[in-house]
Amino acid sequence: MIMNILAYYLLRIVTLPFMFLPFRAIHKIGKVIGYIAYFVLSEYRKRTFSNLALANDLKLSNKQIKKIAIESFQNLAINILEYPRLHMKKDLSKIIKCENPEVAAKIYKEKKGIIFFCGHQSNWEVLFLDGTSRMQGIAIGRPIKNQKLYKWIVRIREKMGGRIITPRNALREGLRNLKKGVFLGIVGDQGMPDSNYFFPFFGRRAWSSTAPALLSYKTNCPIIVATTRRVNGGYRIHYSDPIWPNQKIPLEKEVRTLMNSSLSLLQKSIKQRPHEWLWQHNRWKQQTPHIIYKRFRHDCICIILPKEKKEFENFYHQLPVLKSIYHRDFIFILCPKKYKNYDLIDSDGVIYYKSYKDTLLKDYRFKLVYNFTPFKKIKSHFLKFSAFEVVTLEILKKLASKKLENNQLSDLSKVFVAAICRK
Repeated sequence: MIMNILAYYLLRIVTLPFMFLPFRAIHKIGKVIGYIAYFVLSEYRKRTFSNLALANDLKLSNKQIKKIAIESFQNLAINILEYPRLHMKKDLSKIIKCENPEVAAKIYKEKKGIIFFCGHQSNWEVLFLDGTSRMQGIAIGRPIKNQKLYKWIVRIREKMGGRIITPRNALREGLRNLKKGVFLGIVGDQGMPDSNYFFPFFGRRAWSSTAPALLSYKTNCPIIVATTRRVNGGYRIHYSDPIWPNQKIPLEKEVRTLMNSSLSLLQKSIKQRPHEWLWQHNRWKQQTPHIIYKRFRHDCICIILPKEKKEFENFYHQLPVLKSIYHRDFIFILCPKKYKNYDLIDSDGVIYYKSYKDTLLKDYRFKLVYNFTPFKKIKSHFLKFSAFEVVTLEILKKLASKKLENNQLSDLSKVFVAAICRK
C-alpha cells in the first residue's frame, strides 16, 4: 500500500512538467522515451514482436515487425505522457475533433442509448472525453492495483461529466443507462479466454467479450464503432454508421453477427495505422489462469522434436498430452524430415528440418519453445526473438519432482502434466 502511494507521487512529480507543455512537444518527447522503452522493456518487446508476427492478415516481414514495434512503443509513451496534460487542459476542442458527430447526435436527440465500441488506438482516452463533452455517457473501466493512481486516471476520464463504472457492474448499469438514453463506452479489443465467442482478428482466433452485442440486443440500441488516429499533434475521431440489432433473429445468432460487424470495422481501422494500436497486450490469449502455471501460459508455442529414432518416438507418443494441455493455443511443430510419414497431432503448422541448424528459424511468433533435442544453440537463438523461455525435458523433470515420486519421473505424460499444470 505504501509503495503504491509512493509510486503515485513519484509519477506525478516526474510528469509535472508535462501539464504545461503543448501536445506537439509531448509527442516529440514521447517518441524518444518510447524508443528507449523498446530496448529496455524486453518482455513487452517480445510480446509485441510475437503479436505482430501472429497477425496473419498484416503479412509483415521481420523488418516491418521491428519498425511497427518501435512506433507502437512510441505511441504508448505518448499516451502516458499525455495524462497530466489532459488533466490540466480545460478546453480540448482544438486538440480532439470528431469528423462526423452528427451520426450519434441524431440518435442521442431521440433519447436513444448508444453503445460506443472502440479499441486501444492512438490515445483511446480522448474518445470518452470528446463524447461526454456533447452527450451524457458512462464507460467501463478496469481498476488497477494502484488505487491512488487509478483514482487520478478516473478523474481525468470524468472531467467532462462522464462516469466510469467497473466491469462487475457493467451489465446492470449498462442496461439501466442505455434505457435512459445515456451512451455506454466499451473498449472491446481485449483478450477474454473465458468467453464462448471468438473472432478471427487479423486471421488469428481471438476470444472476445460479447457484452456490447448482448446490451445492444436487449435494449434495441445501436452499436457505433468509434475509431481514433493521431494527426498533427491532435486527434481525429470517426464514427461508423450505426449497427442496429435485429431482434427478430435469435439472440445467440444475432450477438455473433453484431460482434463480427463491430470487430471487422475496428480491425479495418487498425490495419490502416497498425503502429497506433496497443500490440503490447495479450490480444490472442487462449488460456484462463486456472489450468496452466503462468510460466508456461503463452498463446503460441513451438515444440522441437529430436532426430534420434528412440528419442523421437518417446516424444512423438506424448504429443497428445501436450495437445490436451494446450488445447486452444497455437502450436507449431519442428519435426525431422525423415519422420514426415508420422501422423502428428493437429497443429497450426509443421516445419520439417534436415539438420539441427535448420531449426534456428528467424521467426517471431513463438513465445514459448519446448526443445526436446540435444542442440543447445536453440535456447540462445529463440531468446533473441520472442521466446520468453526455452524449456527442456530436464527443466520439466525438475519441476515435476516437487509433485511426483522418483519412480514416476520416467513417465513423460505425468512429467508434462505435473510441471505445466496447476492441477
